[in-house]
Amino acid sequence: MAGALFFVYAALSLRIHHRMLSNSYDLGIFEQVVRSYADGHLPVSELKGPGYPILGDHFSPILALVAPFYALHRSAGTLLVVQAALIALSVVPLTLWARRSLGSLAGAVIGACYGLSWGIASAVGFDFHEVAFAAPLLAFSLTALGSGRLTAAAWWALPLLLVKEDLGLTVAVIGLVIAWRGPRKLGFMTAGLGLAGTLLALLVILPAFNPTGSFAYWFLADNPAGSASASGAGAGTGFLDLLSRSTVGLVVPQTKVSTLALMLAPTVFLALRSPLLWAALPTLAWRFFSNNYVHWGTGYHYSLVLMPIVFAAFVDALVQRGTRPAGLKRYLAGAAAVSLLILPSFPFWQLLNPGTWRADPRVAVAHSLMTKIPDDATVQASTYLVPQLTNRTSVSLYGYPVSRPNPQWIMVDTWVSPRWRWPLTYETEHALLTQAQRQGYRTVADRDGFILLHRTWPQREPITGDLDASEHKG
Repeated sequence: MAGALFFVYAALSLRIHHRMLSNSYDLGIFEQVVRSYADGHLPVSELKGPGYPILGDHFSPILALVAPFYALHRSAGTLLVVQAALIALSVVPLTLWARRSLGSLAGAVIGACYGLSWGIASAVGFDFHEVAFAAPLLAFSLTALGSGRLTAAAWWALPLLLVKEDLGLTVAVIGLVIAWRGPRKLGFMTAGLGLAGTLLALLVILPAFNPTGSFAYWFLADNPAGSASASGAGAGTGFLDLLSRSTVGLVVPQTKVSTLALMLAPTVFLALRSPLLWAALPTLAWRFFSNNYVHWGTGYHYSLVLMPIVFAAFVDALVQRGTRPAGLKRYLAGAAAVSLLILPSFPFWQLLNPGTWRADPRVAVAHSLMTKIPDDATVQASTYLVPQLTNRTSVSLYGYPVSRPNPQWIMVDTWVSPRWRWPLTYETEHALLTQAQRQGYRTVADRDGFILLHRTWPQREPITGDLDASEHKG
């Protein structure tokens, strides 16, 4: 099952990348990070700014483990294959635990429902992310915890501290569940290490590397003017706003409730009966407290870490209930039915769409133009072109305020639809291209909507867009 799902994950993400639908934010950033490790130095991302130290953005040193694979094949596709393997690996402990405790039918159904769950589909369908490492670690840790192997549960949880700064809070909750179910000393030590790891990352490590001397995403806890009334989460500023967002704001607006319902629905809400579900609270809390609406919904990669937690809680609840065979079959049938109903709304369904497998002639045109750009050149490119260049050039996002000014090359896809156009509007992009040509850039190619410019002498002023870098989804 894990092997079959690995091919599903890899096929979807690689096909998206080959169709030039992967993004600068985030696949381009992560390839630059892994490329740095493969080249033997601390990770930087040109997309975040010239020489930007990525350990000042998110604390994810575990990405260094991808470097040996990247050194063998320098491509964004390597990251996508590694991600597919990590997520597929997470299927193994959950499926074996369900089979061992509930029988072969339960193992097959729960493994398939987890492997094809919407949270995994959303993550696989949107680039590569460091939280791919969290999926197997959480699956192994919670499986061990549910099976009574509490020391193993702690050891599997602790590496989460190297995946991302917020996951230390998840480790802390796992430690508390260990203390509740078994040795208090082991549980409290695990919880303490998790909390200390998050505090160390947020207050010491990340500020030390960040050019501003602070954690880059504190602004997500701010309440921009008008956001309270827009979200329906309350009103006012200061303490009243904090109180509102910490209470009713955690479930308002409706998007948050929908996410919670969709998270629990594949387990027919039985996961609520297991204390293992508590491990989801830190992730849900920061997402719903955030002022960025993108964090509230079911898109992107944000729900990946919730899936192993929810399905581990499902197995644990079924085991603790001592469900009879007839009742077990009803729960499994409900889980399978809900999972199948949800499946067409998320990216795995793209694999059944003939358009996914058709070759777009413009992709070949884009690659033929990219061959004109020499290795190690400085480039600004459209967001969908960036991941095609990160393996061999110093590339940043065209028109983004933090991008390196005066690149040697500019490559822009002017035919991108308004829905997918980021960060520039068509009018701004056209104005900047005209400005670049006036200031010394020569048009090397203009074909099928792709414009390739080359700077032949130094410029007097940078080509930048009038944008606010804080608009990125974080």
